[in-house]
Amino acid sequence: MASAIRIVDRMYFLVDEEGEPVAPHNVLTLFVNLKSDQARGSYDVAVELERPSGERVPVIKSNVLLEGEERGVNILLPVDFQPEGGAGLYWFDILFDSQPLTRIPLRVVYQSPPTVGQGPQGE
Repeated sequence: MASAIRIVDRMYFLVDEEGEPVAPHNVLTLFVNLKSDQARGSYDVAVELERPSGERVPVIKSNVLLEGEERGVNILLPVDFQPEGGAGLYWFDILFDSQPLTRIPLRVVYQSPPTVGQGPQGE
């Protein structure tokens, strides 16, 4: 049995004066649950990352065994995510035997660090 806790579809990164992320690495766990229904046998499952620019990067390719009916598989994939494409919308595309199955969105937002104000006038 698997549980999915703290599901996010948006990540915030603090940026320096040049607009570069201060801590550019975050480890995410990508969770994909597949149920067999009528499918039986061995199938290829691949994950590709689409950056905001449209550039596609392979993440992983693996093989799963589906036993049919209500049986299924859980894929838990740790991803050392780096927003190399800058801020914007990233997509994790899930391919089943090279065919698109679903997409998982991840919005990356860059934020400047908060500035310390001088307080009200007269202080």
